[in-house]
Amino acid sequence: MPGSENARVVLVRHGETSWSAQHRHTGRTDLPLTAAGERQATAAGPIVAGLGLRDPLILVSPRERVRRTAELAGLTGARVEPDLAEWDYGEYEGRTTPQIHTTDPGWTIWTGAVPGGESAADIGARADRVLDAARTALAGRDVVLVGHGHFSRALIARWLGFPVREGRRFALATAGVSVLGYEHSDPTLWAHNLRPEPE
Repeated sequence: MPGSENARVVLVRHGETSWSAQHRHTGRTDLPLTAAGERQATAAGPIVAGLGLRDPLILVSPRERVRRTAELAGLTGARVEPDLAEWDYGEYEGRTTPQIHTTDPGWTIWTGAVPGGESAADIGARADRVLDAARTALAGRDVVLVGHGHFSRALIARWLGFPVREGRRFALATAGVSVLGYEHSDPTLWAHNLRPEPE
């Protein structure tokens, strides 16, 4: 696409919640940020601002933890995008991976089945819809997608042309920031998991 060398899609994961701190799978459950999560979200603001984005289109997941993260990061004028919601974990909602392993040894969200929830194919379809909309907007402005851990990792994998399962290779901390873009018209990952230095 013309001008693609300067076009960027920025991913921001929401700040910490009580469940993310406990490594519990949090999809549909709408939890507030912890005090630490609010500080993380606020600290993400200068990182995004420092990127010098072009009139960014800001899209957010419907979840409270995400909308609050965008607000604290100074990302104003955000529009809710339902497709940015986290992976639906079905029967595994609220459980940790070690707990799931008691009945499904070796399970991971990237390679295992999710009873009552979304498959990797479902997630891939949602991620592709989000990225298609982002690419359309990139003709005139950059895009910021404020969302969740696993779904943001799926977005990275799909941007790079990989299957959703390769999201396992892009660990993303709470309030971490990643930057997608192009080099020689090829989709690339310019930066990943940017966070402020610990105080």
